Amino acid sequence: MHNDDSYRVPDFEIRPLCGDDRSWVSHLLREHWGSERSVSRGRMHAADELPGFLAVRNGERIGLLTYCIEKTGCEIVTLNSLIKNAGIGTELINSVRLVAAMAGCHKLWLITTNDNVDTLRFYQKRDFTLVAVHRNAIEESRRLKPEIPEIGFHGIPIRDEIELESVLKSP
Repeated sequence: MHNDDSYRVPDFEIRPLCGDDRSWVSHLLREHWGSERSVSRGRMHAADELPGFLAVRNGERIGLLTYCIEKTGCEIVTLNSLIKNAGIGTELINSVRLVAAMAGCHKLWLITTNDNVDTLRFYQKRDFTLVAVHRNAIEESRRLKPEIPEIGFHGIPIRDEIELESVLKSP
C-alpha cells in the first residue's frame, strides 16, 4: 500500500542551478508556467534568471525550484516536480529552506492561486500555513502577465492569490 506521506530515500540528487541549466529552465517554465515570467503580489519575476535548485537523476533533470531572497524572507517563485510522489518537491523545499535560514531569513513564503488545490494540500503538509487570501489579485497579475488563463485546474476560475508561509528556524 502506498502512503502519500511515507518517506523514501531519494534516488536523485539536489544541486544548485548553474549557467548550463538556464536554457532547460527557460524551456520548462514556458511549458509549465506559460512563460519565464512569474507574478506574485503585483511583482514580476524573471524566474529563469533567479537562483534555484535542480533535482537530477542519472543526469536527467526531474525537478526545479526557483527562489528570491529579500530582507528576512525567501519567496519560492516556482516549483516543478516532473515525477509525482517521488519526494522531489519536498527535497527541493528542504534545500531552499536551509539556504534561506543560512541567509538570515525568518520565513519561507509563496503565492499560489485559488484553483490550485493540489498545491495547497502539498504545501500545508510541509509545514506551510495560509496567511492571506488576496481577493481578485489575479486581475492585476494579468496586466503584467496576460498569458495567465481565466480558468485553471478542475475548471475553477482563477481570481485570487493565496499566500502561504513557513517560519524558519536558525540553522
